[in-house]
Amino acid sequence: MSKRNSPEAKRAARERLRIERERQAKKDRTRRQLLVALTVVGVLVVVAGIGIAVAKLNDKDSSGDDMAVTTGGAKAEKTIDVYEDLRCPACASFEQAMGESLQKGAEDGKYKLRIHLGSIIDDNMGGSGSKNAARALGAAKAVSVDAFTAYKQQLYSKKWHPQEQDDKFADNDYLLEVANTVPELKDNKKFEKAVKSKKYNKWAKDMIASFNGAEIQGTPTVKIDGEQVQPQDLPAKLKDMGVGLKTGGDSTKK
Repeated sequence: MSKRNSPEAKRAARERLRIERERQAKKDRTRRQLLVALTVVGVLVVVAGIGIAVAKLNDKDSSGDDMAVTTGGAKAEKTIDVYEDLRCPACASFEQAMGESLQKGAEDGKYKLRIHLGSIIDDNMGGSGSKNAARALGAAKAVSVDAFTAYKQQLYSKKWHPQEQDDKFADNDYLLEVANTVPELKDNKKFEKAVKSKKYNKWAKDMIASFNGAEIQGTPTVKIDGEQVQPQDLPAKLKDMGVGLKTGGDSTKK
């Protein structure tokens, strides 16, 4: 006689069924926990990816390229970067000779012209004129890029640019006197207040930090599409790019 239907067999069957149900329940719990863990990991990966992307974006925003002031040719394929120190006499001579031609070429769309400002003379000789004039130019840029460009031209002009050892640009009154030669800045109370306050200190600090990050060894330094060009070779390079050169040097008379 078969013992399949005996009480002992039935109890054994029930025990096996209970064990199987517990095993399956444990397996289901493990699978759910794994799915939850994978979901959490996935969310963390996405969050981390966003964090990295934001960090990279922030790094880009604080880079030298982004701190440069584009004064013309924003959509042009070629790029000319000019690295200058506002106290630098060689930069003043360079601007008096080439500044107008460089700006005209950019406005004609031949290239994108980007200006970078440093403080090499302040750092080497003492004083604060390089930094202070950069700060004033930041205030001018807030008025317009045209105001920035015209003001920079006046600061480098024969009439207004001081001797290297004369830290005149540290004097806000002198900077405002020069600014009064620029129509957009003349008697502009908002601009005047910005120059006299510390409003654009951070802008100037970030600009100079970007300049330093480019590891420029001297000013003026000119780069065309990232390749350094000697200032004396620039006229020929501009002619090759179809830029008509202005003659007669600085138009600002003493």
